[in-house]
Amino acid sequence: MNAIKKAIIPCGGLGTRFLPATKAVPKEILPVIDTPVLAYIVEELAASGVEQVMIILGTGKEAIRDYFTDSPRLEAALENKPELLEKIRSIGKDVEIRFGMQENPRGSGDAVMRARDFTGAEPFVMCNGDDLIVADIPASKQLIDAYEKDPALVLGVQKVARGETDKYGIINPIAISGRFVRCDDIIEKPKNNPPSLYAALGRYVLTPEIYEYIEKLPQTNGEVGLTDAICAMIKNGRGYAYEFDGTRYDMGDKFGALTATVDFALKRMEFKDKFKDYLKSVLRNEN
Repeated sequence: MNAIKKAIIPCGGLGTRFLPATKAVPKEILPVIDTPVLAYIVEELAASGVEQVMIILGTGKEAIRDYFTDSPRLEAALENKPELLEKIRSIGKDVEIRFGMQENPRGSGDAVMRARDFTGAEPFVMCNGDDLIVADIPASKQLIDAYEKDPALVLGVQKVARGETDKYGIINPIAISGRFVRCDDIIEKPKNNPPSLYAALGRYVLTPEIYEYIEKLPQTNGEVGLTDAICAMIKNGRGYAYEFDGTRYDMGDKFGALTATVDFALKRMEFKDKFKDYLKSVLRNEN
């Protein structure tokens, strides 16, 4: 039985890389074909044994609440379309979903603080709202299993190409045992000489101590950073990194979203063959 039953998903970012679409539509509910990114993340958490999820909303993100809230008017309009009606009614029903608010964009550390009453004294999973990860064993479940073997903060990492390290927080490993990686620092977006290829990629198990560490941080340009708090905990021996398995899509990035759409389309039984033929014809014409 999992020791971790709660998760949070901060969704306060402005989504500037997807403007102008995100002027009106939160990046977290931009679709992969016909399903919002955030819905896939909630499904991952449910499949990982999580029972309660708090989504931290920023200003202008009410469409997220609308997506996960019952819509009697739409359901009435779909009475003669039972398959669609069932899909609509099943949204978010595998977990209890709550909402928190981050009125001002004051950084990821501040967003986490909005969930303090919700998580209480329990460890919890945190997922970035624009990181989609596809794996045989859900990424969150992999981190929960790691926590149960070694109860401490768990930072989900994967190796990235050397030319990509300047896009991520890169850990400095000091000991590696299988997928468990002991580390003593996180270098944020190193321009050169990265300490490793292990990048933090949007999945965490956080312990209640994280709130105390966040409270001690100075604000930088009015923002409270979560990475600094995690780094402090790791330096104090209160956490480690875990290399999870899976394919990660950065859904806040246009290319990441495009690759996810193609990969998901090629797995959809109703049109994968037709889509594959279309891609082949496009490539033939390009050549």
